[in-house]
Amino acid sequence: MAVHSAPTQTAPATARSVAIDLIGAVLRRKRPLDDAIEDNPEMGGLPARDRAFARLLVATVLRRLGQIDALIAHCLNTPLPPRAAMVHDMLRLGIAQLLFLRTPPHAAVATTVDLADLRGFLSHKGLVNAVLRRLSQEGAALVVQQDAPRLNTPDWLWRAWSEAYGEAGARGIATAHLKEAPLDLTVRADRERWREILDAVLLPTGTLRRTGGGAIMSLPGYSEGAWWVQDAAAAIPATLFGDIAGQHVIDLCAAPGGKTAQLAAMGARVTAIDRSPRRLERLNANLARLALPVESLVADASVWRPREPVRYVLLDAPCTATGAIRRHPDVPYLKSPDDVARLAAVQERLVAAAIDMLAPGGMLVYCTCSLEPQEGVQQVQRLLSRGAPVRRQPIDPAEIGGLAQCVTPDGDLRTLPSHLAELDGIDGFYAARLVRNG
Repeated sequence: MAVHSAPTQTAPATARSVAIDLIGAVLRRKRPLDDAIEDNPEMGGLPARDRAFARLLVATVLRRLGQIDALIAHCLNTPLPPRAAMVHDMLRLGIAQLLFLRTPPHAAVATTVDLADLRGFLSHKGLVNAVLRRLSQEGAALVVQQDAPRLNTPDWLWRAWSEAYGEAGARGIATAHLKEAPLDLTVRADRERWREILDAVLLPTGTLRRTGGGAIMSLPGYSEGAWWVQDAAAAIPATLFGDIAGQHVIDLCAAPGGKTAQLAAMGARVTAIDRSPRRLERLNANLARLALPVESLVADASVWRPREPVRYVLLDAPCTATGAIRRHPDVPYLKSPDDVARLAAVQERLVAAAIDMLAPGGMLVYCTCSLEPQEGVQQVQRLLSRGAPVRRQPIDPAEIGGLAQCVTPDGDLRTLPSHLAELDGIDGFYAARLVRNG
């Protein structure tokens, strides 16, 4: 009997039908989830609540993929053939609802079976129904027995984190990735006032953390540009320059613009550089909402140079983003060890270019949202061992809210997702502050 893997639906799109397409886009076509959402023709037609639900469904599948696939394997005598890959995704979607989103069993089972019917997998409806009904009874007990942090972490990442941070450190990181990240906001002024208005918690680093729900654009202060969304760890590097009011700062690889906004709000004259016109458009739109003036240029930061050397350069280099898995659960399934090596080479070129832009005594803050040492501390170690004309300026814990556990013995910033666990965690970030000799 023929099995159809291409969508055949004629009914209106639903959050679940869009989620199936997004899961396939990430896991088989290796599309970043945010790009897949932006390019999905049906996502924009959904009501706002359904759009949020579709993203939650996909994020839950990705966050719990190892556990979910182990449960599917437990229920099947033989794996599904490649031509039924979408059926596998449907089972993933149904299990995510049943066991991790607490959807009522009848709803999770019925809607998933309906999806199989809608997409032309008529011969698999019975299997979908049987697996989900079985797990509606046995699944909760099976989940309790699973090693969730280990199962949901690809082998290459577990090995890399165990080597860098010890097995207990790797487990702490992977455990933090099981939870959805909270909403962090950087405010441009009147921090205490906005903390009260937004019903937020003030973190030691100065970031406001909001745990309540609600659409971002409807929150107080959004329309007037009082704040912007930015993880607490991502907000630290720009503060390492100190007082830069009136100074010229070059922000390399600047989009989407969170750090650019910080620098401008601190009174700096900012030149924002990014090689992607699309990403720079997003930066300009974000800065326009905030009414923060910056100069922005589409350019390759490895070859572009300012007219004259400057005193301050921020380089938030392209990286594997393994420190931001809480917010981007697709990352483990899009990246590989080859990407670490490839991006480390890109970072090396960019760091050399950034140093070349500095005047004597000028300061470079180099940072990445990666947990991989090759993209962080090893970059700086190689730089210094080659005799580059810079020296470290160690970070004092007092500069980052007293978070001594986030400063390495060398004086670099190294946050882990397991840090600030009592306050719901923080992204993994690395930053080093370097001063040009002379």
